[in-house]
Amino acid sequence: MTTITPKGGIALSKRKLSSPTTLLGPVPSALVSCGRAGGEKNIITLAWVGVVNSSPPMASISIRPSRHSHGIIKETGEFVINIPTADQVLVADRCGTVSGKKVDKFRQFNLTAIQGTLEHAPLIEECPLNLECRVRQTILLGSHEMFLGQVEQVYLSGQLLNGRGRIGAHPEWLGYLGGQYFSVKSLGLSLGYSLK
Repeated sequence: MTTITPKGGIALSKRKLSSPTTLLGPVPSALVSCGRAGGEKNIITLAWVGVVNSSPPMASISIRPSRHSHGIIKETGEFVINIPTADQVLVADRCGTVSGKKVDKFRQFNLTAIQGTLEHAPLIEECPLNLECRVRQTILLGSHEMFLGQVEQVYLSGQLLNGRGRIGAHPEWLGYLGGQYFSVKSLGLSLGYSLK
C-alpha cells in the first residue's frame, strides 16, 4: 500500500492498493440455480451479480468457465438469481465451496427446488427473493464469462409483502465484500426522502 500525494504535496488519508481489484460493495451474495433436461439441478454462490438494465429488466451474473454451473447455463440459457438473507450465510457458503459435479446441493443442504416459468432452472424455495432469467447475451471477459439475462419473472416470499402488494418487511440481506460476508439492512428511507 502506498500513500497518495497529490500535486500540491499534501498527503491524503487514502491508501493505494498494490494492484487493481474488484473491491466494490457490499454486493449481493446470491445463490444462482440452474438445471438441465433429465432432472440435474445445481446451485452456485456468486457475488458477481447485478442489475444492468431496467426496460427490459435485465441482470448479469459472471461465472468462471471451469465451474460446473457455467456449462449448464451455457447449454440451457436459463438461470435463477435467488437472494438469501443474512441468516442463510451458512448454506450460501456451503453451496459456494463444494462442486455440483460431486454433490446434489439441493439434497445435501436441505433446499427445495420449485419449478417456475423456466423450463429447466428451478427457484430455491427457502430464499425470499427469486429472479428467473433467460440468457440474452454472453461476454467472455477473461477470468469470467458474463451472462446477461432478461428477467422473466420475480417471486417474493409472502411475509415480505404488505397489504398493497409491495415490499413491506425488510430482512437483513446477505452481502459480500473483499472475501467477507456482511449483513445488509434497510435504513427505512425511500428514494427522494431528502426532498421531503
